[in-house]
Amino acid sequence: MKQIGIIGGMSWESSAMYYRLINSYVKQRLGGLHSARILLNSVDFAEISQWQHENNWDALTRAMVQAAKQLEVGGADGVAIATNTMHKVAPEVEKALNIPLLHIADATASVCERGGINKAALTGTRFTMEQAFYTERLQGYGITVLTPDMAGRQVIHDIIYNELCKGETRASSKEIYQQIIEQMAADGAQAVILGCTEIGMLIKSGDVSIPVLDTTEIHCESIVDFMLG
Repeated sequence: MKQIGIIGGMSWESSAMYYRLINSYVKQRLGGLHSARILLNSVDFAEISQWQHENNWDALTRAMVQAAKQLEVGGADGVAIATNTMHKVAPEVEKALNIPLLHIADATASVCERGGINKAALTGTRFTMEQAFYTERLQGYGITVLTPDMAGRQVIHDIIYNELCKGETRASSKEIYQQIIEQMAADGAQAVILGCTEIGMLIKSGDVSIPVLDTTEIHCESIVDFMLG
């Protein structure tokens, strides 16, 4: 089994899901008392969030590169960033490493391809929905990406940072997410990508009329594929 290095803490709520899911998938595949060989480098999300909202991507790049290199020195065979938004700096992290970076959008696009999905709704932070780094990665696989209108993007973003990243789930927020997703389904989306690793705390398969692609689950499965070769 290869050892995976996880850059976590963004938020720790979703990092805990990564730890649980990766170990669950390893146990499912290997059985017995098997568990995953994981190195976790957990950052302080208050600092990361501040830099994000200050648009200080230079500081964020330095933080992610440093965290990734620490994992490589610690013996990781590959690195995964346990958040969608920070994949904005994935190219710089990849360049700094001599081991693979397992990209969350690549794993998600592969699931879309296998499912015949070529038009998908994307929910996530405003950074993920509005900037090119994520949508262009998906478009490179031939996937058309739909995002909510400006008001919808803002409310999705606010719920992520003000509630989900603090471990809070509210029925009223779930209803808002459902309404926004159903509007994109009416616009032709064949599935919805939960493009923030916390959204799966709120929206599950069956909560909306189209398939739900939880990037946390998808990323964890791809990580285990890598680990077990």
